[in-house]
Amino acid sequence: MPFKDPVKLKEYKRLYRLKKKEHLKEWQREYRQTEEGKKSSRIGSWKKRGILCFDYNLLYDIFINTTICELCNCELTIDRYPTYTTRCLDHDHSITDKFNIRYVLCHSCNSKLK
Repeated sequence: MPFKDPVKLKEYKRLYRLKKKEHLKEWQREYRQTEEGKKSSRIGSWKKRGILCFDYNLLYDIFINTTICELCNCELTIDRYPTYTTRCLDHDHSITDKFNIRYVLCHSCNSKLK
C-alpha cells in the first residue's frame, strides 16, 4: 500500500471499493443484455418461484420457441411488463418434490387458472 498514514489508507481503500463496485454494476448491466444473461436471469427467477424441472436449459428452449398459447391459441409476446399476451410458464404450486410445469401460456390464461 502506498500510504503509511491510517486515515489516508482508509480513504484509499474506500475509493477503491467504490470504483470496483461501479465496475461490477456496469459489467452486470452489460451481461444482462446478452442472450446468455437473459437466459440465466429467467432460469434463476423460475427457481426462486418454485418451478422444478430436470433440465432447465431444455425448458428455456421450449419456453422461448413456444409462440402460441396452449389454451387460447393467441400469439405470445415477451414484454418488459405483463400484458395480456405476455408469455408465462404455468406450474402447479402444490407439487414441491417433482416436475411441476403445466403449460406455456399467455398472461391472461395464467391469471384465469389461479
